[in-house]
Amino acid sequence: MTDTNAQKIDRTVTGNYFEDFKLGQEIVHATPRTVTVGDTSVYTALYGGRFAVQSSDAFAQSIGYPRSPIDDILVFHFVIGKTVPDISRNAIANLGYAEFRFETPVYPGDTIASVSEVIGVKQNSNGKNGTVYVRTTGRNQNGKVVLRFKRWVMVTKRDSDAPAPETVIPDLETSVEPESLGQALPPLKLKVYDYALAGSPRRWEDYATGDKIDHVDGQTIEEAEHQMATRLYQNTARVHFNQHREAQERFGRRLVYGGHIISIARSLSFNGLANAFHVLGLNGARHAAPSFAGDTIYAWSEVLDKAELPGRSDLGALRLRTFAVKDRNCADFPGVKADGKLEDEVVLDMDYWVALPR
Repeated sequence: MTDTNAQKIDRTVTGNYFEDFKLGQEIVHATPRTVTVGDTSVYTALYGGRFAVQSSDAFAQSIGYPRSPIDDILVFHFVIGKTVPDISRNAIANLGYAEFRFETPVYPGDTIASVSEVIGVKQNSNGKNGTVYVRTTGRNQNGKVVLRFKRWVMVTKRDSDAPAPETVIPDLETSVEPESLGQALPPLKLKVYDYALAGSPRRWEDYATGDKIDHVDGQTIEEAEHQMATRLYQNTARVHFNQHREAQERFGRRLVYGGHIISIARSLSFNGLANAFHVLGLNGARHAAPSFAGDTIYAWSEVLDKAELPGRSDLGALRLRTFAVKDRNCADFPGVKADGKLEDEVVLDMDYWVALPR
């Protein structure tokens, strides 16, 4: 018999709203995630990544890795996915990233956990939402930092009448200095690096600042695949899953997780950058427009800069600006218009460092 007088006890979590975030607040995110070879297989099935170091234990071991490391962008997804229930469950948009540094390689069997610190808050002029800035650190089971970064998210308010907090906008580096990168690379024996097996003979010296590379291929986003990918990362943002709710919202359909576009662009970049097997760090990225199932993503990259890595004669760094573009091939390199705005079809503008053999 049901007791109609029983008190209702709320045992569910609705996530944080803008007014819940306090400057200096530390948030320990549930749940630790052990990475498996199954995860990497699903990731390959979703995006088709072909970088040899992440594809073959034998190749990776031949150059000095104990086995194939986990793809750097998959590490990013696992670290950021842990933060979503606390930081961006009620987000309107993920606005940007900065100061990404990959600091320790991740291998199957490693367990990743994430912690974030609130480093800035700013209520928007409409009083209905605001921007939250966080610094997130992902560590492995030994407490070693595998990835750290900053990002900022627009989050709705629970109560539009809640008072605005004092505005604090943190200083953000516009780029990550290459001298601070490379910790996630073990000593490598690149004299035995097999360029035929890797898929390209081009080394660091074969690229020049100003080079533009059309990655040629396109990948169409499927509804089931983008949701499967987002679940793989345990990202619970409801805008990606709940069609019943999103049918009533601005776009009338589920949004594709922005990280899904990053992974597509990274996978497509193999055609032209096959030896860029490691992402050293991310200077910044902007999700310029929403993406939906049915969009076909193309990508192209420009070499912004080249740099040597401290103490390493085996590797060099390229700074790339990669544009992901929907429903338009990149033979004419669509990116920034004369007025400084992005072309309408651009959905991602990403600035990052990669390592290549010398």
